[in-house]
Amino acid sequence: MKILRGTVFGGITFFILGWLVYGMLLAGFMAANSDACANRPDNEMVWWAMILSNLVLGLFVTLVLKWSGAASIGDGIKTGALFGFLMGTTMDLMMYSMTTMYNMTAMFVDILVMTVLIAIVGLVIVLTWGKKE
Repeated sequence: MKILRGTVFGGITFFILGWLVYGMLLAGFMAANSDACANRPDNEMVWWAMILSNLVLGLFVTLVLKWSGAASIGDGIKTGALFGFLMGTTMDLMMYSMTTMYNMTAMFVDILVMTVLIAIVGLVIVLTWGKKE
């Protein structure tokens, strides 16, 4: 049940935070510092793929937390932040090296944002686990 709860609540948390941070707070910054030529218009978003990707990320973070033995809020934040930093750095460096979608500023901001978002997701996942089963 821990894995199912972590997947669902982690996925929902990342979806909401992603919309809030990338869709609202950083929308202007990202538009000014990236080339959105490959982005779909909002009305053409493929929602099932977006939802599934968030659930898979929730599962991935849940498994990392479970395998690391995370049990406390601090464990969730620390492990989530490390995972977010490593994942964000990997993805952004790949995108920066092979595309013209990001400039260096957007890349570093995205790495920082991903680190914070996944740390929060890790916190939520550990909180949803409750007491040891």
